[in-house]
Amino acid sequence: MSGSIRLFVSAPLFDGAQIPALPGQVHYLAHVMRRAVGDEVSVFNGSDGEWRARIATLRRDRAVLVAEALLCPQVSEPHLVLGFALLKRDATDWLVEKATELGASVLQPVITERTQSDRVNLARLAAIATEAAEQCERLTVPVLHEPLKLGAFLAQWPSDRPLAVAMERVATARIQGPATGLLVGPEGGFTSGELDGLRRLAFVVPVSLGPRILRAETAALAGLALLQAQALG
Repeated sequence: MSGSIRLFVSAPLFDGAQIPALPGQVHYLAHVMRRAVGDEVSVFNGSDGEWRARIATLRRDRAVLVAEALLCPQVSEPHLVLGFALLKRDATDWLVEKATELGASVLQPVITERTQSDRVNLARLAAIATEAAEQCERLTVPVLHEPLKLGAFLAQWPSDRPLAVAMERVATARIQGPATGLLVGPEGGFTSGELDGLRRLAFVVPVSLGPRILRAETAALAGLALLQAQALG
């Protein structure tokens, strides 16, 4: 499937399903990739596996794809939640792209006392995540939530689910155990008050990502990779 065009769609997928393409996908097919009626593409929707489809209609503002054959059945994925303090735009964009490639199921922007920004363009980030999933041959696209303040994020976290929290200079050398969530703070780290509050929560598991001081986006991806490795066992 290397080199094939993959598109994420919202329509149900089955043999003969007719799938309307979004305007951006129409432009991509016609003007970027120079595809024509009759050409093949691959489509997935996060629940019905990946299908080979054929372009049935391709006009300036409209395209219809028809599903023809199942290429890959839907498979279960580890449920990995990444909570991350919002960073500057370029760093946040890069983090979302790479976290998608690494298998994050949920991306939760968090606002902390040292967060650099409390505004985010969710539509742009969703587009980045979708494109990353299409490129890396993933069968799902992570769910992207509205930003939450740190207290609200912790209040809604299930008390029976361990949450690994990246903290500098803690004894634990790496992520261990059954945690399915990771929380990473902003540039400059959590404040002392935030750290005290985190340590009081029974479900919080303080973890270290190694001896070096990492940039926030690097820490998020390093921790997510370790979490993925634990989940895949």
